[in-house]
Amino acid sequence: MTTIQASFCAASFSSASFRKTKATLYSQNFESSHLSVPRLLVNELNQRNGLLNLTATSSDLDLNPKSDNRKGSNLGHSISDSNLVQELYAIMEIVVDRIEMHNNIKVQRDNWNGLLLNSVNGMTATAAIMAGLACVSGSGPSILSLKISSSLLYMAVTGIVLVMNKIQPSQLAEEQRNASRLFKKLHEEIKTTLALKNPVTSYDVKVAMEKVLALDKAFPLPLLGTMIEKFPQVVEPAVWWPEEEPKCHDQNMSDMFERNGWNENLEEEMKEVLGVMKGKDSAEYARLSNMVLNVNKILAFCGPLLTGSAAIGSCLIGLPGFGSWGTAFGVVLGALGTVVNSLEHGGQVGMVFEMYRNSAGFFKLMEETIESNLKEREVGDRENGELFEVKVALQLGRSLSELRDLARGSSLSSKFQQAKEECASKLF
Repeated sequence: MTTIQASFCAASFSSASFRKTKATLYSQNFESSHLSVPRLLVNELNQRNGLLNLTATSSDLDLNPKSDNRKGSNLGHSISDSNLVQELYAIMEIVVDRIEMHNNIKVQRDNWNGLLLNSVNGMTATAAIMAGLACVSGSGPSILSLKISSSLLYMAVTGIVLVMNKIQPSQLAEEQRNASRLFKKLHEEIKTTLALKNPVTSYDVKVAMEKVLALDKAFPLPLLGTMIEKFPQVVEPAVWWPEEEPKCHDQNMSDMFERNGWNENLEEEMKEVLGVMKGKDSAEYARLSNMVLNVNKILAFCGPLLTGSAAIGSCLIGLPGFGSWGTAFGVVLGALGTVVNSLEHGGQVGMVFEMYRNSAGFFKLMEETIESNLKEREVGDRENGELFEVKVALQLGRSLSELRDLARGSSLSSKFQQAKEECASKLF
């Protein structure tokens, strides 16, 4: 019995070990087969996919050789357009900064004019009163102190007036006002370009930069070195725009009319308006500029001369042989100096001169704009004719019918050799 149980246990143990061994071998074979088959499939599929990709790529290259080039060129154009837009926005930021700078300096120089004029008039009145008191105080140490004080005040006034006449604070303030206005206009032009023009070109960026630099040159910020001459020998209109580069076209002038809003009648109208502006408006403001400049020169010469003579007259008060002449020089010439300085700087004669000079520059800019459009042979490269006519009419303060009536009247007067009495502008 014991032998049978032992053999049964041995058989069970052997069968269990056999099953365990078989299971182990089966699991190893399963794992190896489970791992090796997908790897072979993946490798084979990868090779096939590679061949398929290579075949597809080669076929794409054969069939569409320009597809990749087009994508690359489109990407390059989009990057270039983005860079140009960023450059225009950068120029806009610079323009805004310029506007703020010119506004601040305009306020500063306007304050100069008021403060210096009040100081000069106060010092002149004090010096005249001292000269009068010295005349009636008799002799003694009091008269000497009054004479010296009056003379010193008059000499100080003379020096300050010489500086004021040199820099013309009222004219400086007017320059900054004009610069601020023109920079604001340029800012709006750039905004319009970004809003309406797509894509932005490098020419737009170049024009914007040139306009900024031209404005910087026309209205300089520093006083020393680059300040505009306040008493020029020849009065020239203010120029704040860059020179336009000439355009060359070799194409024929066929179909020139009735395109881009232009026609023969509009060209004749613009020529007549241009003739009126040159004959009347520009000539009139050039004459006014010269007249105001001459008045300013006279006042700038007489002011320091009167206060300097008053300083000499104050020194002569009480001296034998001069009688009442010293008092007359010290008091009367001082009062006249106050009047002259008040007329020049209180009346802001320099500002009036700058205003007329800029008005002449406004008409010169309009003339050059009309001439450049008329000289452009290719009508497609001109500004749209209908839009251009509206802009010219509004800049001159006229309606379209009034502008056309002006052109017809100018044409009739030139035919009958009559003088053109009417100016083109109704604004100034």
